[in-house]
Amino acid sequence: MKASSLLVMAAAALTVGAVSAAPVKYNIDPNHTYPSFTADHMGGLSNWRGKINSSSGTVTLDAAAQTGTVDVKMDMAAIDFGHEKMNAHAKSNEIFDVEKFPTATYTGKLVNFKNGAPTEVDGTLTLHGVTKPVKLKINSFLCKPNPMNKKETCGADVVGKINREEFGVSYGKPYGFKQEVELQIQVEAVKAD
Repeated sequence: MKASSLLVMAAAALTVGAVSAAPVKYNIDPNHTYPSFTADHMGGLSNWRGKINSSSGTVTLDAAAQTGTVDVKMDMAAIDFGHEKMNAHAKSNEIFDVEKFPTATYTGKLVNFKNGAPTEVDGTLTLHGVTKPVKLKINSFLCKPNPMNKKETCGADVVGKINREEFGVSYGKPYGFKQEVELQIQVEAVKAD
């Protein structure tokens, strides 16, 4: 085989490798994604748990390059504590003021890959009109074909903490409410067509 033929074959192999290593886009599945949280009530009397019932966005992943991004938008009017009176109060201007700040967003980079999967997200949360850095820990991350829709799907279990006072949401502090909020995020995203 001529050297020129070998070079053409090597270039073709590199081109195929470059294409397969390109970032892949996934659309967040709103039916299987629930940013949820745990917040203190009255300085330790109990913990209130809630979730955001409507979210959208994208995840990009380049497993070969060990890089990726996350871009999520949450509808704050869809906040749900499982208690209608609390839901209405949370949406009011005393707490999240959803009329003025209807959405919260989180954007970040997938980082610290181990065995081909990210273990953290280094990003920023915009909540109540305030943007702050928030690092999230990925407890599990898996991509595989979904047997129901036959499309590649990635899913993750993600946790983190924020101080809600830093976002201007300090309701209850004079009554002893702790300001730290634990985040528990279940997310699935389907490979874009």
